[in-house]
Amino acid sequence: MTSGIPKMTRSGYVTGHPGGPSDGVCEGFNRTVPQTPPVALALRALIAVLVVAAVVATLVEVASRTGINPVNFFGFFTIQSNLILAAVYLLSTLAPAALGEPTRSLVRAAATTYIVIVGIVYATLLAPLGVAGGVPVPWANVMLHVVTPLYGIVDWLASRDRVRLPLDRLWVVLLYPAVWLVVVLLRGATDGWVPYPFLEPEQGYAAVAGYCLVILVAFLVVGAVVFWGRIGRRVVSPTAG
Repeated sequence: MTSGIPKMTRSGYVTGHPGGPSDGVCEGFNRTVPQTPPVALALRALIAVLVVAAVVATLVEVASRTGINPVNFFGFFTIQSNLILAAVYLLSTLAPAALGEPTRSLVRAAATTYIVIVGIVYATLLAPLGVAGGVPVPWANVMLHVVTPLYGIVDWLASRDRVRLPLDRLWVVLLYPAVWLVVVLLRGATDGWVPYPFLEPEQGYAAVAGYCLVILVAFLVVGAVVFWGRIGRRVVSPTAG
């Protein structure tokens, strides 16, 4: 009796059941992908550790100046997206067979999309604000807003330990940011707290809605690039079962 957990083979591949039942995310996938090189695993683990260190350093610095509201501190998309990326990287490093394909690739694609959006929003809307647009610890600000977005997209595009994802699953990428936006807008309308200046209710909900629409479109565009982008050799494509 075989289990549905992917296994490492001598050829260096993670295998599920090619042509067998889907794991519920995408139909018709040959779930056989190259094993992640040790160097890539080490780099992902290092990035994850640095992300956690940056978040902790920021939390300590803020707590030294004022009281900490955990809901507000961890309510920033930057913090959440970096922690999601760190969790995904640690999972791929410590338990590479925990998720089968294409679920594993879909989770990584979503995390990559989120962190790239963090970099884009920071570069276009927040960096021009100076210190007010980032986190108060300089090295942590660079780590969370610059290093992880750049590393995230390069790691994804250059890696082959994934499958190419169909665009009809792109909607999955929107679930988390859509929920995040709804929560932020509700908080802005009730207790007045918003994480970023461009979501301030005082500028009018038409302007806020415009920003939200642009952000959601950006998620779709970046997500599509992530789903189908690659550098170098071919990424394993879906195969009919």
